[in-house]
Amino acid sequence: MTLPQSVPAPALPLSLSGRYWRIAAPDPALVREIAARCGGDMILAHILASREIAPDKVADWLKPTLRAFFPDPARFIDMDKAVDIIADALETRSSIAIFADYDVDGATSAALWTLYLRHFGLDPIIYVPERLTEGYGPSKLAFKRLQAEGVDLVITVDCGATAIEAIGHGVALGLTIVVIDHHLTGGVHAPAAAIVNPNRPDCASGEGALTAVGVSLVVLAGLNREGRARGWFAHDQVEPDLKQWLDLAALGTVCDVAPLRGLNRALVAQGLKVLEARRSLGLAALASAAEITSVNSVYHLGFGLGPRINAGGRIGRSRLGAELLTTTDAQIAHGLAAELNALNAERRQIEATILAEATEAAQRQHADDAAMPVIVVGQEGWHPGVIGIVAGRLREAFNKPAIVIGWLAGEALARGSGRSTPGVNLGAAIGSLYRDGVLAAGGGHAMAAGLSILPDQIDEFRTRLAERLADDWRDNTERLFVQADLVGSLAGANASLVDRLAQLAPFGPGNPQPRFLWPSVRVVLSRIVGAGHVSVSLTDDTGARVAAIAFRAVESALGAALLDPGRPALDILGKLSRDRFRGGDQVQIDIEDLRLAALAR
Repeated sequence: MTLPQSVPAPALPLSLSGRYWRIAAPDPALVREIAARCGGDMILAHILASREIAPDKVADWLKPTLRAFFPDPARFIDMDKAVDIIADALETRSSIAIFADYDVDGATSAALWTLYLRHFGLDPIIYVPERLTEGYGPSKLAFKRLQAEGVDLVITVDCGATAIEAIGHGVALGLTIVVIDHHLTGGVHAPAAAIVNPNRPDCASGEGALTAVGVSLVVLAGLNREGRARGWFAHDQVEPDLKQWLDLAALGTVCDVAPLRGLNRALVAQGLKVLEARRSLGLAALASAAEITSVNSVYHLGFGLGPRINAGGRIGRSRLGAELLTTTDAQIAHGLAAELNALNAERRQIEATILAEATEAAQRQHADDAAMPVIVVGQEGWHPGVIGIVAGRLREAFNKPAIVIGWLAGEALARGSGRSTPGVNLGAAIGSLYRDGVLAAGGGHAMAAGLSILPDQIDEFRTRLAERLADDWRDNTERLFVQADLVGSLAGANASLVDRLAQLAPFGPGNPQPRFLWPSVRVVLSRIVGAGHVSVSLTDDTGARVAAIAFRAVESALGAALLDPGRPALDILGKLSRDRFRGGDQVQIDIEDLRLAALAR
């Protein structure tokens, strides 16, 4: 592998994805200093330096622990109020309901709270609104139902921070409401008794990257502290060990696409250890249904378990995920896992149909105005449960923020879901348009947002959103570039290197899997496999041959180049992995992008 000494000028040709490539070039002195702290491994040191990991933080990065990153709960605004209210409810044996969002972060948060309260002999009601009939977040109807069931305290998780009207109604009904959330608020607060949200403008915790399940874990740490102060654990009551539920924290963190730095990195790294022990009956059953023999990576969480839990909230019953994660009956766990697995298969079919239609609409829109900073497409009949996934696919295809809007026949309001690109704060723009009256509802975070809108307002919304995003889009020149960590030869693409790189895991946003540039590579063999993937065998001047694959590439320029009978020399950009499909174990390059090699241009 080559350690570059300088960043090449971006006067290089555009790749087939329409971007320039550049190579990370951290300070060589910093690389040497870091190498001294990681066994002299210059490749690892180069990658760590390029990710701005200070030398004195290398040990914590390579082996992240809760001790190193867990914050003092008192740093969160309203933490003392929330802890006092919930502790009082535990002591008085009040009736408690957990009101959760229907995604994985919501399900894991609901499960975490439920398991914690069960430890003290309380069995809370779990309320997850149905996506199609109730929509996102708290509602007047939901609170009325909970009040009728005799609930005293409602803890909302992964929702509620801006549900001003609904929570005001719940308070008027006599409910005590505590909000545990992480979404952007724009300075607007619901009239809850306490709102613990690191993304409140007045919260100085510095933990805004946490998901709802991460915030919940911090609140529970605060509750344990309060319990010790109140003498709960002085006699027969055992203090709950929060580490036993780190599998839930890891799953929610990964599936909400949170940056894997700081506390998030520790939660995922330690949570994977709990997951691999398969202590959760529900997660063990789901892994079995998904034919995952060992849950030991972010990939298994984000692409194996997560989509199946999400399937319940997307096209089935919203409570399924939380039920699976809290059951203590193995037979029930296997039944729920089988149901979620079947729903996920159905979701894939629905998604494929909508993706084809949405892609066609997006291509027309892009052709009309390629400079538009956002793709906004909508159509009657598009299932609201899968539009977020489709929006993510469009973002990848067009390298710009995308919003997909769908509504079923007879529905007055359409629902939309958006995914953004780094540097473009989609959630803030959506929230501002909601406050301006353009949307019936809307909000989210920087990289993802949701909304409700009248179908006949979609064109105006597209125009107004493009205006809001124009400055971010123009200033965000990073979207024009894709960065490789190192330049390599195929001879160096071996199992030893893959194992060394694994020390940098868990990978995800904020810590992407290392990316390599392999120059002047030739395609020896190519074929189409699976659902539109292109499998190839590569060689270069070293004579080495390495297997590679380009996922979902058949109908793309990348796929066409790999399948070209002329097979020109190519520069390949991608990542190294171990392909263990069907019991095998070989090093494989996952191709992300390519361009004609210098000699072929």
